[in-house]
Amino acid sequence: MAGHSKWANIQHRKGRQDAARSKLFSKLAKEITVAAKMGDPDPEKNPRLRLAVKEAKSSSVPKDVIERAIKKAIGGEAEDYEEIRYEGYGPNGVAVIVEAMTDNRNRTASNVRSTFSKNGGNLGETGSVGFMFERKGEISYAAEIGDADTVMMAAIEAGAEDVESSEDGHIIWCADTDLNEVAGALEGELGESDSTKLVWKPTTTTEMDLDGMQKLMKLIEALEDDDDVQRVTANFEASDEVMEQL
Repeated sequence: MAGHSKWANIQHRKGRQDAARSKLFSKLAKEITVAAKMGDPDPEKNPRLRLAVKEAKSSSVPKDVIERAIKKAIGGEAEDYEEIRYEGYGPNGVAVIVEAMTDNRNRTASNVRSTFSKNGGNLGETGSVGFMFERKGEISYAAEIGDADTVMMAAIEAGAEDVESSEDGHIIWCADTDLNEVAGALEGELGESDSTKLVWKPTTTTEMDLDGMQKLMKLIEALEDDDDVQRVTANFEASDEVMEQL
């Protein structure tokens, strides 16, 4: 399996254990509030909000936190957040995309630039690495849901583009504009997914050794520690041996 997929699994397991849980909840709640403010507060009528709520539930965000985030948008209490994407290079030249929501563009840009510099990377111009990624829908299921052939057939019938299956689980890819439709069809066949979200999928990757991965993890964790940063994606590739050592 590609390194970026294993990294997602590491993050998922780690996120349920460490002290960053409340920070993760806060970021997911922010996405819910922004989605509800931008569209209809009813998840059934607002695809972006539906995805935000689903991602929050998959990360065990309490129901009352989700409802409070939606009510915040309805009541006009939500701050005006601007969505910004930053692009740059990390250790060993790996491409990094940082998605942020901020009420202060200057503060966020300064913090992100500083974090890159302090961790062996450098912030680039918009578009400097974006061409190495595609915007895709990603739907994840546990390995126990079925064998690779079963999941592949269900994915094809649902209109998905590709499937990655391993002992860690199944990752189903589709066009970003088809995510809600494909996810709904798969839910009818396989049950509720572990995760359904829009991601930046690398079209080209950079092979990383253990030292490079350790440095990259330090950069990613530092970026994710910023309250304004919602998600970080990197186009690394790493062997199973390297990922296991991490």
